[in-house]
Amino acid sequence: MHVVIAPDSFKGTASAADAAAAIARGWRSVRADDEVVERPMADGGEGTLDAFEAAVPDARRMPITVRGPVAVQGRVAVQGRATDSAPIATHWLLLPGGTGVVELAATSGLSLVDPLAPFDAHTAGFGDAIVAALDAGVKRLLLAVGGSASTDGGVGALSALGARFLGVDGRPVGLGNRALGRLDRVELSGLRPLPDGGAMVLGDVTNPLLGEGGAAAVFGPQKGADAADIIVLEANLARFARLVPGVSAEAPGAGAAGGAGFGLLAWGAEMGGGAALVASAAGLAHDLVGADLVVTGEGRFDGQSEAGKAPSHVARLAAEAGAPVALIAGSITAEPRGFAASVALAGLAGDRAAAMADPVRWLEAAGARLASGHSSRTPGGT
Repeated sequence: MHVVIAPDSFKGTASAADAAAAIARGWRSVRADDEVVERPMADGGEGTLDAFEAAVPDARRMPITVRGPVAVQGRVAVQGRATDSAPIATHWLLLPGGTGVVELAATSGLSLVDPLAPFDAHTAGFGDAIVAALDAGVKRLLLAVGGSASTDGGVGALSALGARFLGVDGRPVGLGNRALGRLDRVELSGLRPLPDGGAMVLGDVTNPLLGEGGAAAVFGPQKGADAADIIVLEANLARFARLVPGVSAEAPGAGAAGGAGFGLLAWGAEMGGGAALVASAAGLAHDLVGADLVVTGEGRFDGQSEAGKAPSHVARLAAEAGAPVALIAGSITAEPRGFAASVALAGLAGDRAAAMADPVRWLEAAGARLASGHSSRTPGGT
């Protein structure tokens, strides 16, 4: 059999590469003679850099140190710069031909913030990494924005790129959503120009900036916000949006990454599908030709998973290639339509906590479960 294993990361527990390797080991423990191809995937969130690095020959890591992702207590320090959490040692990726890939999760991401800071987390480190790529002379930018810790509308990133966000006293308001409550004037004239090839935002959501489907309401809770906090986060984002000309808060993807999508649109970036671009770079469609089974997965398969996330895109490519596809997820809370088989790690482990405590073990077990239930052409499992 020819089996292609193409999962996204299991956020906070296993990278896409680690997940693919574990599933492959589990499969081979049952069917050692099968041809198993590992193709780690991403959709613009955590692990996008790793997926591009694995897919693109001669991709080069560019080490950098950026500002930490939290403005401590929202204070504005000397010279108008917020007091930040510890700097982050990270990297961006330089692809052959001069394209730079910058990942928000690796610079200003949720996994870098403990405890969560819904009002004071920001995207300045993400902006620092974009600036580093521009300084290196990239011809085009791919900006992966999933996995954000903040709801700052992208103000931190725009500040790093040269924009100014001022209060009624004419001084910078600082970083984080809390600072947006003091915002009186936005000056975008100092923004660095886009590279000649432009900048594309790789995102897995199409949410607007504001409203019931917006950045604060939908994504605020995972960043530590309660119901009362969400009201304030929303009001501060709305204040910011009113002061930015030429960009609609209703634009699809404006609410991505706590509104960083909106900020990047204000810079002139365009929205694109993260999973589709990663799959194209990896040559996934070619790998699926003649596959007897495709296995994909992610940490949580839910109602948002069909809106551009990696497993659903992999499933569409598999359908086009005429290959059945199986799903492995940490938890499954929505009907996995279009999948011939599905396995929830929480079910194998007994509960979600046990699965998260040892994800590699249960990913291997899931791979073995699928292999055990698979005959010559028909996948099985539960």
